[in-house]
Amino acid sequence: MPMSRVSTTTNTTQQVPKATSWNTVASYATYLEAQGAVDHLEASLFPVQKLEIVGSGLRTVERVTGPMSFNRTVLTGAASGAWIGLFVGFLIALFTSGAVWLGLIFGGLCIGAVWGALFALSAHWYTRGHHNFSSLHSIVATRYDVIALDALADQARSGLGLS
Repeated sequence: MPMSRVSTTTNTTQQVPKATSWNTVASYATYLEAQGAVDHLEASLFPVQKLEIVGSGLRTVERVTGPMSFNRTVLTGAASGAWIGLFVGFLIALFTSGAVWLGLIFGGLCIGAVWGALFALSAHWYTRGHHNFSSLHSIVATRYDVIALDALADQARSGLGLS
């Protein structure tokens, strides 16, 4: 069933909306299957710039990776602060000469670790036990549709052997 939608071009000099036709070629359960279909069409010289992969039925998934104890809070904060301190120390060391640069890098790493641990502890204290676990957030779709623009859906379906 064709649906119409409005998209804008990404050209910075021209931001003109253009109407396009939305024709579903095929639906897949995973993104990898949809990507494989587009790869198959690309191998058969189909103009893949006229295709889109659209995820539908979006869900937020939070995967709990473990408890966030006091010690883990300090360690993760110190580790992230150390990376930032190492980066800053390295940038400052670029403008020095002699053996001083090693001390600047090490000093940046240590100061960053201390500040990172302090910021993590203050954030942990501020939440007062709420959300006492670490987790990873992601957005997943329940279905992925391969969409053909400009009435090329039938040609794409035949290229996939669907019609």
